[in-house]
Amino acid sequence: MLLFQAALPLSTRTLNFTARLIRAHRRTIRSRWRAIDPGQQALLAVAYLHQGHSYEQLAPAFGISRATAARYLNEVIDLLAAHAPRLRAGLRRAKRSGRGYVIIDGTLIHASK
Repeated sequence: MLLFQAALPLSTRTLNFTARLIRAHRRTIRSRWRAIDPGQQALLAVAYLHQGHSYEQLAPAFGISRATAARYLNEVIDLLAAHAPRLRAGLRRAKRSGRGYVIIDGTLIHASK
């Protein structure tokens, strides 16, 4: 098994927020057992979204299969998307805060650096 470490520039607040969403979702669906806890699932998602690591890279680091990593990541992405403001609300908020521009497309596209 090959492991790796990554430094992620994020706040504890971001990780805790994501973990709370996951914890609430698990309570709602009455999930009894998972391979990793909500905090680890949040870290998995943040590492994927921020660093762009593949399922093959992340799964062994968290002691889960590639398929489980994919399911957990899709679950978190859906939770975050459901929590995001709708377009009109986001544009109003950006206007009130004096933003000069807004990026409205959050499509994940693999790009080599």
